[in-house]
Parts: sequence; structure tokens; C-alpha cells
Amino acid sequence: MAFETKEQVLEQILNRAKPSCPHCGEEMNLWEVPPVTVGDGLGWGTPYLYICFNDQCSCYEGGWDHMKENYAQNASYRCMNYPGTDTYEILPVFSSMGGRGQVIDDQVLAEQEALEDATKRGFSVLADCYVSKDGPQVLKMLLDVTEPMRVRVKAAEMIGDIGELGAIEPIQNLNFGNKVLQEKVEAAISNIHKRFFTRECPFCAEIIKKRAKVCKHCQKEVAGL
Repeated sequence: MAFETKEQVLEQILNRAKPSCPHCGEEMNLWEVPPVTVGDGLGWGTPYLYICFNDQCSCYEGGWDHMKENYAQNASYRCMNYPGTDTYEILPVFSSMGGRGQVIDDQVLAEQEALEDATKRGFSVLADCYVSKDGPQVLKMLLDVTEPMRVRVKAAEMIGDIGELGAIEPIQNLNFGNKVLQEKVEAAISNIHKRFFTRECPFCAEIIKKRAKVCKHCQKEVAGL
């Protein structure tokens, strides 16, 4: 299964209609799960959930008595939905403000929309670069940390297809800080070597011909290595 970033998951969620609480009919709020495990310690299973924060919801109102009578706890619970499913569960809360700090507000949504616009622009530029074989521009976008991650991942794929040997050095030893992007970069380097019938000298790390018997840079014998 393909790895998805939080941004990709959020984009998919925002493209769907918000669910309504089955207890009160109110539209539920998108909620970012806190960075802690729950229940059996296996985690939430998703970076985002939908929560009903209607204080007049029967689930929330009736939860106080239920928790006190059955568990001797001054707490209640709110209705919870897993995005993209019909699965509704309950989330324990200990006050009316419990969990509200993780609600995705308008600012976050605006930032997500800006990210989507930047991603579309980046893909458009990359498409033009691919047609014109503009490897230097693709490399520039790959190295630009301000570009959206999806754009940089696509740039890594493309540099392997159209990049020259000179593109290897700038990305060879960089730590990109993202597993998917790092893997794409390593695959791109391998692809460039394959296209130019080259490899890295095992002694000096300079680029040499794949069939070379002696490295032209360090003069070490590399036949069979």
C-alpha cells in the first residue's frame, strides 16, 4: 500500500462532505488526533477524526450520568467518526472544553487550500520541465524546502528520468528528512547511473563508467567491484 502523508490524508478528507452526528444531527468538527496512543496502545489509526462538539447532543448530555453511575467518573463522551466510513464510536471527555484544542479551524483549512494551490502550480511547472527536458529546474524544485512535499517527490521521480550526471552530486549525500522522498531520490540516482552506464567508485565515490577496470580519479582497480 502506498504511503500517504498527513497532507494527502487531509486533502482526501476535505474533498468529502462532513458527517452529521447520529445522536443530534449536527455537523461534526474535523479533529486532529493528539500525539499519544490510546486504549490498547496501538494508536488512533488515522491522523484525523470527526467529533461532535454540540453540548446539547444526547450522547454528551447523557454521558455524564452514565460515566458517574457505571465508572464513578466525573466525565462524559462525545460522538466520534472515522473519516470516509460509517463507523461511529465515543471519545471520553472530562469537561466541555475537552478535545477542543485539536479542532481544525478556518486558518488550518486556509493553509491546506494554499498548500493545494502550491502543489498544483508545482505539478504544472514540472510538467513543462518534463516536456522541455529542463533537468536543472527540476533539480532546483527538488532541493527547495519551501516546495510542497508532493511536488518534491514528483521532482525526485523526474530527475531520474531526465537529469544529467551533474544532478547526482547535489543530492547524493543530503538527508531529505522524509522517508518517501529519500527513497525516491536514491531510486533517481540509480536511474541516472543506469541511463548513462555509470556507477560510483567504491574507493573515492567519484562517478566512473560502469565497465571501467581502473578508476580514472583515484587509479584504484575497480574491476569486479
